[in-house]
Amino acid sequence: MDVTMLSRLQFAAATYFHFLFVPLTLGLSILLAIMETRYLRTGDMDYKRMTKFWGKLFLINFVVGVVTGITLEFQFGTNWSRYSRYVGDIFGPLLAVEATVAFFLESTFIAAWALGWDRLSRKAHATVIWLVAIAANLSAVWILIANAWMQHPVGYVMKDGRPVLSDFLAIISQKYAWLTIFHTLSAAYAVSGFFVMGVSAYHILRTQFPGIFQKSFRMGLAMALVFTILVALNGHEDAVNLAVAQPAKMAALETHWKTQEKAPIYLLAVPDEAHGRNSVEIGPIPGALSILAFLDPNARVTGLADIPADERPPVTATFVSFRLMVTLGTVMLLLAIIALWRRNRLDSSPRLLRTLLWFIPFPYLTVLLGWTVAEVGRQPWIVYGLLRTSMASSPVDASQVVVSLVAFILLYGLIGATAFWLMARWVRKGPESVMKADL
Repeated sequence: MDVTMLSRLQFAAATYFHFLFVPLTLGLSILLAIMETRYLRTGDMDYKRMTKFWGKLFLINFVVGVVTGITLEFQFGTNWSRYSRYVGDIFGPLLAVEATVAFFLESTFIAAWALGWDRLSRKAHATVIWLVAIAANLSAVWILIANAWMQHPVGYVMKDGRPVLSDFLAIISQKYAWLTIFHTLSAAYAVSGFFVMGVSAYHILRTQFPGIFQKSFRMGLAMALVFTILVALNGHEDAVNLAVAQPAKMAALETHWKTQEKAPIYLLAVPDEAHGRNSVEIGPIPGALSILAFLDPNARVTGLADIPADERPPVTATFVSFRLMVTLGTVMLLLAIIALWRRNRLDSSPRLLRTLLWFIPFPYLTVLLGWTVAEVGRQPWIVYGLLRTSMASSPVDASQVVVSLVAFILLYGLIGATAFWLMARWVRKGPESVMKADL
């Protein structure tokens, strides 16, 4: 493998691992704020114990997310120095705002919240967790704006062969950015909802702390159901936007090779990239892709055959990731609907509870597949239409990247094993220690 591919693998490994902790941090911060606000308003000790129990899991996620996020930013200098020089005038300010405003605010107030239970008034303490939730999600917004610019660059002029910032407002207000923000945050909240339901199901099955986990289950269910639906609706808006902004990615999502009107979607297709066709096509739905892309069954959809071969994304990887993502997303919605139907009969629904417990990893897999679609589907561009990925890596020896890649995998494996062990240990223990502390 060359330096570029090795650097891509290293960045992908670091990003996937980092994103195992981001969704729960984003969604759980909001749930914690709601839980503590209910405690503030009602005085119900269950909500205080819920806040402390889920807060411990939140803190573990936050710490690991910070550690792995910092190493990602270092890679822009170590592995992607040509990219950094090329887009530094635009990408740099976006990351600077995220770090100096959102992340600084989040890191400051999370310490005040974690240590302030007996030092701040109840109202002040609840205010702090709301500030943490706002800052955490604001941090994600700025990162997603930066990523959206890579997907759909706007607000720049070319000067001396590189893009230079000309309209900051255009970058932060463009449609592509806000579709990305809503879709990604909704997915993160859905993951958080299913995590809370799964952990709550574990304790309900064991008839432990029923007041706390019945309430937790309902809060997780509300978040999971609402945002799973919003992900699906926003995903359709993303498809409409992609048809214009990235037609190659749009065609790869459904292995659409021939430009045509009334473009179909196949229930089952097997792409054959070497011959520029599908080797298997079963169950065509005429006009479905035209509707998905342009809201018009007669619309003309660009096929991969009309896109230069060196400008197409890896079709099989994009297509398979997309189909798996949609399948798992559909299962998530069905499970949320069933849980809504059985929410008042959880004690007599052991099969549903066990399913939700074992289902915890699958929403995470779904969002990772979504990132695969977004990033692999953008190839061969690192900045769409401006800079190819092959021209963006650092001029270093491949052996150096191999060493750092192996080191990343080993170190992240250790960090991940420790983090998941701590989380599992706390989950199994339950809020018993929290309840004793309140006596």
